[in-house]
Amino acid sequence: MFFVRTASVRDAEKVQKLLHTTWHATYDSIHGPEKVDEICDKWHSLDAIKSKMEGRFSEYVVADNGTEIGGVGFAIAPDKAGIAQLSQLYVLPELQGQGIGTDLLGEIEQSFLDVKAMRIEVDPKNEQAIAFYKAHGYAQIGETSDCGGGGDNMPALIFEKKFDEQWSL
Repeated sequence: MFFVRTASVRDAEKVQKLLHTTWHATYDSIHGPEKVDEICDKWHSLDAIKSKMEGRFSEYVVADNGTEIGGVGFAIAPDKAGIAQLSQLYVLPELQGQGIGTDLLGEIEQSFLDVKAMRIEVDPKNEQAIAFYKAHGYAQIGETSDCGGGGDNMPALIFEKKFDEQWSL
């Protein structure tokens, strides 16, 4: 059984391995292994992971069963418009479909009770992720030609889940 907890820098190497594994499983057929390696080296370096884990105004969580990390989630605090950005939500391929992604997403959403909405960018060819976010109340609100804004020129659909009424007490 996996439990969701806050990540620490002690988890960084396991998280990096998970991110590389899930990225190759998901995106090799879409972007090619070389492009996936390039993105992983840039976005999922140990320094980048540790920086996110130690960052303020964000939440980095892992699904842990005591021996392995089966999934990760990371979101950044709201911008001036009150919108948080979900930047990572990945579950090892062999563990998908067991509710780990749902648990991670729920923990991330609960960590940002004061936001108006949560946004995520999803590769338009990642049909499994699109279906997951739609099933969890996210709706497409736009698209971008530069997923993550890092200059990598990867297209993405922008999904958003509004919380205005849901979180009001």
